[in-house]
Amino acid sequence: MDKCWLLKAQGDPETVRELSKALGIDQSLGNLLVQRGVKTYDEAKTFFRPSLSALFDPFLMKDMDKAIARISKAVANNERILVYGDYDVDGTSAVALVFTFLNSFHKEIDFYIPDRDNEGYGISFKGIDFASETNVKLIIALDCGIKSVEKVAYATTKGIDFIICDHHRPGAEIPAAAAILDPKRGDCTYPYKELSGCGIGFKLIQAYAQINSIPFDQLIQYLDLVVISIASDIVDITGENRILAHYGLKLINSKPRPGLEALLRYSAMMKNDDGMGGCVFVRELTITDLVFMIGPRINAAGRIESGKNSVRLLITKNLDDAKRVAEQINAYNTERKTLDSSATLQAIGMIDENSQLKSARSTVIFHPNWHKGVIGIVASRLTETYYRPTIVLTLSNGLITGSARSVRDFDIYEAVDACSDLLEHFGGHKFAAGLSLKPENLERFSARFESFVSDRLKGIELVPVLEIDSKLPLNVISSRFFSVLKQFAPFGPGNMAPLFLTNGVMDAGGSRIVGKNHLKLNVVHPEIAGGPFSAIAFQQGEQFGMIEKQIPFNICYHVEENEWNGLVNLQLNIKDIKFSD
Repeated sequence: MDKCWLLKAQGDPETVRELSKALGIDQSLGNLLVQRGVKTYDEAKTFFRPSLSALFDPFLMKDMDKAIARISKAVANNERILVYGDYDVDGTSAVALVFTFLNSFHKEIDFYIPDRDNEGYGISFKGIDFASETNVKLIIALDCGIKSVEKVAYATTKGIDFIICDHHRPGAEIPAAAAILDPKRGDCTYPYKELSGCGIGFKLIQAYAQINSIPFDQLIQYLDLVVISIASDIVDITGENRILAHYGLKLINSKPRPGLEALLRYSAMMKNDDGMGGCVFVRELTITDLVFMIGPRINAAGRIESGKNSVRLLITKNLDDAKRVAEQINAYNTERKTLDSSATLQAIGMIDENSQLKSARSTVIFHPNWHKGVIGIVASRLTETYYRPTIVLTLSNGLITGSARSVRDFDIYEAVDACSDLLEHFGGHKFAAGLSLKPENLERFSARFESFVSDRLKGIELVPVLEIDSKLPLNVISSRFFSVLKQFAPFGPGNMAPLFLTNGVMDAGGSRIVGKNHLKLNVVHPEIAGGPFSAIAFQQGEQFGMIEKQIPFNICYHVEENEWNGLVNLQLNIKDIKFSD
């Protein structure tokens, strides 16, 4: 699929020059900083050296005082507490964090993860009944609950209080809970709105520690869980999230908890040490590694069997126990891959064979036999393939259940909300949502959703956009340049890895197709001395014929390190190629 290249607005030239001079860096790097809102030396220092002391006071969050008062009462009266969370990475990591912290001084505590098939997303009546039967007096809900008005009311009849820690958008009515922590509440003035569910869980324990004179240093051990949630839930890596992610990554790279070490043994990121039975990383882990290596495996437990296994993995202190759980979870992940691959191929076939589906502005596709645990992944893959707002639906317990995924600049939550009268449940955010509806409403829902999307996207061509930070001469790229560039990490939404554009490069010889349709290139910039530069262009082998004819071409790319046989070199990771007119 062709991609649109969009060059971002460049930094004010004078501001870029002054900042670059103050920092002693190339102006291309100064421009990147100014684009990210960093305009002074002091702001650059804060950006490059995130500090935990810059985290906001947790009591700035609406209802935090009520939440801590209710937990304190439960601890003082030795009440039984249930830590309840969603079955995805954000939910299970949040449960592991809050459960471990509270369990360190309060033993009347348990955790609960709802069954994806039998209970569905979020708080369930079954979970509340379990709490009642086990004499729970307080439920702390994480990454869910902001729309559970009826469920919280039901719990009240059972003598159970709720503290809700959520980061999703509230509905018109919020539950009558003892406390609701959600920066997206209209009446919450907390300065940072983009925390993950686990991030809000961290603010909860930060507040409890603050009130009870627990040193902040004792909370740092939980930041690995926070960064996993930040990475896997695709929240902005700005503000507090950037600070939490920075220190969480440092912790994982220096001392991963047993559960994470056990999982990473199934990835390409760990290798045997010197025969002593230990393992070391082949390189420093990044946010991208968490997204693709850790997140899917933790998610797989909830998709295939039970998210409780993910929590058990994350809270265990024993490596041998962690290895046993990790082996099981990795098996679930293997099964998940088979299921989502099969469903994706089937969905693509259904779309390509149906002229109405193929020509629509949105994708709403249903199959009763698709596994509920993989429809979100299938929705993501279809969005990548057809680049349009997508909902994938299956049948579960008499209801049609779905996952929605969006494209750039389209709010899919708003589109789903416009069909809310046809739905039994829904929730989510701008880029992803979940929903359920009765089978008899499917046809009307599909038509209305398509109508809403078509109206909002009228006259807009839906093509993937590559947002390019700046043009860059190849001779600027050096080890010093890259050493500064690395300090822009951690990368993610709100602070993506810089994407550069260089026009008029040529093949320096030795370029070839490798693997499954990948291009291994050596490129030079004929107008500028230096090079050649090593480059890789994944899934772009079809460009080789033109390139080997010595036709100039334009590239947009990331600059990265590539390790091969113990040697580390700079490499251009080319995201797209266009040939000059």
